Amino acid sequence: MIHKDLQRDLQRALDPVEFSRYVGIEPDEWQADVLRYEGKRLLLNCSRQSGKSTTTATKGLHTAIYRPKSLILLVSPSLRQSQELFRKVKDAYEAMDARPGLLEDNKLSMVLTNGSRIVSLPSDQSTVRGFSGVTMILEDEAAQVKDDFYRAIMPMLIINNGAFIAMSTPYGKRGHFFSEWMNGGDDWKRIEIPATKCPRISPDELEKQRRSLGSMFYRQEFMCEFVETIDTVFNYDMVQEAFDDGVKPLFG
Repeated sequence: MIHKDLQRDLQRALDPVEFSRYVGIEPDEWQADVLRYEGKRLLLNCSRQSGKSTTTATKGLHTAIYRPKSLILLVSPSLRQSQELFRKVKDAYEAMDARPGLLEDNKLSMVLTNGSRIVSLPSDQSTVRGFSGVTMILEDEAAQVKDDFYRAIMPMLIINNGAFIAMSTPYGKRGHFFSEWMNGGDDWKRIEIPATKCPRISPDELEKQRRSLGSMFYRQEFMCEFVETIDTVFNYDMVQEAFDDGVKPLFG
C-alpha cells in the first residue's frame, strides 16, 4: 500500500489543481484550466484583480518542483513587477507543509535542491541574453512589455520546447500581446476573463470603478477590451480597412 503522504504528493504532482489547493488557493474554473493546460503557448487577457498572476505563479512553482532542473523566467515591464510575481511564487512555496530545500534564496531568484531555478527579470535585453534551455516563461503585464524584448526571449524556448504564458490587461491595439491575440493563429490558446466573470469582484465595486475611471479605461482594465489609444492619428480599424487583397503589389 502506498503511504498516504506519498499518495497525496503523487496526486499533487499529476494535478496542478490539487497542488494549488495544497498551498491554500481554490482556483476558479478558468484558473483550473490554466493550471492543467499542457500546451506551449497561452494568452491570458484578464481583468485587473482576477487572479492571473497568482495562478501562473502557482503553475510555475509546480513545474519547478515536479520537473527537476527546470528554468522558469518571470518577466515584466519592470523589475519591481517581476519581483511582485516572484513574491507570489514565494508565498505559495511558504504555504507548503513539506517544502523542498533551497540552494539559493534571494529577492530575485530561488534554486531548489532538484536543480530547478526560478528567476525574476525586468524587460531588459541585457539581462536575458545569457539564459538558454528555458522551461517556462511567465510574462506579466505583457501588453506593456517591449516588442524587442519579446523577440529576444522567444528563441530561449527552442531547446527545451518550453512554454510561454503571457498575461495582461489590454493596453491599446498595439504590441505583441495584441498582435498574438488577434493574429497569432492556432498556436495560441486564448482565455479572456472580464471582471464580470470574477466572483471576487462585486457588481457594486465595478460600478464604482466605471464611474471613477471613465468608459475607456474601465473597458480596458476590467472588461478586457483592446480600446484605441487616444493619441492615435489613424486607428487600427482604419489601417486594416486600407488593405485590399485584390490590389496587385507594385513590386514582385
